[in-house]
Amino acid sequence: MARYTEASCRLCRREDMKLYLKGDKCYSNKCAMEKRAFAPGVHGQRRTKMTEYGMQLREKQKAKRIYGVLESQFRKYFEMAAAKRGITGENLLQILETRLDNTVYRLGLASSRKEARQLVLHEHFTVNGGKVNIPSFLVKESDVIKVTDKSKKSNKFKDVLESTSSKVVPKWLEVDFEKLEGKVIALPARDDIDLEIKEHLIVELYSR
Repeated sequence: MARYTEASCRLCRREDMKLYLKGDKCYSNKCAMEKRAFAPGVHGQRRTKMTEYGMQLREKQKAKRIYGVLESQFRKYFEMAAAKRGITGENLLQILETRLDNTVYRLGLASSRKEARQLVLHEHFTVNGGKVNIPSFLVKESDVIKVTDKSKKSNKFKDVLESTSSKVVPKWLEVDFEKLEGKVIALPARDDIDLEIKEHLIVELYSR
């Protein structure tokens, strides 16, 4: 399955909730969910009864779209989560949260996960002193993420910080906006993840 390249706002309308895929636009009255809070397509406003399987599938699709993950990669993460000790659904969300692109976004060093992915791909960040250009790289406790010295001088990060410096950084991370760096002080617990995802439905789907 190829990466989705159509309008991001259609995904929010399909899932009937804001997925915050467009950065600042999602917080403004230009957000598509403010204007057309129904599914896209000619039959989008029809009321349909959701089956149990449909609810499970929608929950998986929602999680995939929030984090920008393809199906094969998502299944791999589920297998990793199932192999770990603890609750599989919570393990899955923890793995998704510790992707480098998501961590950069959570630190407020990008206005959206999509932008964070692009910045990582273009080698704007180091992890523990080494350049990393893999968005799916999984950070660990005590890892330090920094904007490279060259990138610190760019207007791009000045613009990003103007729009994100007031963001609340989750307690499993700490950030220094002056130095443009952050640190993973702990792995995220379920209470640290402010997303409306019913992870138990995803576990039920893959357990069929």
